[in-house]
Amino acid sequence: MRRLILVAAALLSVGLAACNKPQGSGAMPDDMDLGNKAAKVTVVEYASVGCPVCGRWQKEVYPAFKAKYIDTGKVHYVFREMLVGQGPEIQVASAGFLLARCAGKDKYFAVTDAIFAAQPGVFETPRESLLDIAKSLGMSEDKFKACVLDEAQLKALNARVERNAKEHGVEFTPTFEINGKKMEPGYQALDQIDAAIAAAGAH
Repeated sequence: MRRLILVAAALLSVGLAACNKPQGSGAMPDDMDLGNKAAKVTVVEYASVGCPVCGRWQKEVYPAFKAKYIDTGKVHYVFREMLVGQGPEIQVASAGFLLARCAGKDKYFAVTDAIFAAQPGVFETPRESLLDIAKSLGMSEDKFKACVLDEAQLKALNARVERNAKEHGVEFTPTFEINGKKMEPGYQALDQIDAAIAAAGAH
């Protein structure tokens, strides 16, 4: 589990030289989401691609969670970006989210999934690892640089993180929220999520 921090407005180096209180549980316009928007249960994950615990959950739990709930239309899954850690973790998180947004909504989760899968090596060679991911999606090195050096997009990322932290009361990653009710922050096994979803669906 990692505690939230906010990135300064200046861009972080990735070896490049710098490379509202809503009560509803549904997606906001700048959220990224998957699955059935009309599902009775919405699962929001507050996470960072630079968070090792989030990466572990993504590798160990997410595939089964996705198959059981997202692919079957039982759950509307919403992913909200957070920035945690320090050093390479925060570099990977900030540049990784900028890259994912730049790739477009249809490729957003392909980028974040690839970054999670690249842990822990991505922390040792952030620039090279993220560039490899960008190239695998057909992005040129010049576009990659432009993506991770986009000050306007970094400000927008910071604004999303600050909103999620303050308006939704999120301090640690990962944090899961089921129909507006937050689970205890940290790694959640599938059976724990099963129980929370079952409880939410019963109301």
